[in-house]
Amino acid sequence: MLIFNNTTSSSTHFLLTAFPGLELVHVWISIPICCLYTIAFLGNSMILFVIVTDRGLHKPMYYFLSMLSAVDLCLTITTLPTVLGVLWFHSREISFKGCLIQMFFIHTFSFLESSVLVAMAFDRFMAICNPLKYATIVTDMLTMVIALVICIRQTLVMFPMFLVLKKLSFRGGHELSHPFCYHPDMIKYTSSNPWVTSVFGMFLQLYLTGTDLLFIFFSYIMILRTVLSTVAPKKQQKALSTCACHFCAVTIFYMPMISLSLAHRFFSSTPRVLCSILANIYLLLPPVLNPITYSLKTKRIRRAMLKLFQPKCSQASSGREVSRR
Repeated sequence: MLIFNNTTSSSTHFLLTAFPGLELVHVWISIPICCLYTIAFLGNSMILFVIVTDRGLHKPMYYFLSMLSAVDLCLTITTLPTVLGVLWFHSREISFKGCLIQMFFIHTFSFLESSVLVAMAFDRFMAICNPLKYATIVTDMLTMVIALVICIRQTLVMFPMFLVLKKLSFRGGHELSHPFCYHPDMIKYTSSNPWVTSVFGMFLQLYLTGTDLLFIFFSYIMILRTVLSTVAPKKQQKALSTCACHFCAVTIFYMPMISLSLAHRFFSSTPRVLCSILANIYLLLPPVLNPITYSLKTKRIRRAMLKLFQPKCSQASSGREVSRR
């Protein structure tokens, strides 16, 4: 069975929507969308490749950054087929099963990114607040344990939710607000009481993202307290510059996520175009901006990326010298 095709109505399918009212300019809208997807794919792939190949970056801080890039890459690939299918080929229909699978991966990778941001906050907390104990506490083994705990946490939370949603029956032929399947949007068309699953989904989001945000907020309070008590201005500037990347990643991830969730659950009169824009910002902006932010702000990452192009440049220059001789 095809996951999506370009028919118009079915009792066993949902209809995806990209930008309501702008269907005639979908081809033009797809140009910047494709550029953003390309930047996200290349940027995160580059960071992963650099961290894997450069032995100098085999440290916990960069391991966590590689986890963030891997999650962003998976999140990008999850939404790419349906987004481009709607914008390029007007393939709006998606089966219940395909929609459920996509929704599962979207929320799994979203919550994974939230957990990775917590791990990165813990790493910065230990590096700045306990620099003497950092090397002995935050080891490669602890990094592996944290990664394992993150995966187990997501499995324990998301797999039961997937089983519950799989048993639900949905009313087909309805238009979703986005070019991908999002739980608060999809759950409105269940045949059973939508409030039960909606409240359950809200509880999971508050539990996961709420506890993650509290931990990140607490860690940054302790970091600012430590940094402001440091006398040397150079050390203050270095510590704040290190945390600036992570703070940007936290902001561009949580703000659209919370706004979109509130718009679907409590503000039903929100314009559909606004919801569509929020959804694209929520799922596309972090994968695009994270590699740019970290490559610009982190000197080690920037130097490692420049090394990839230096051999080619040196070979080209040596070749020119030989030809001149």
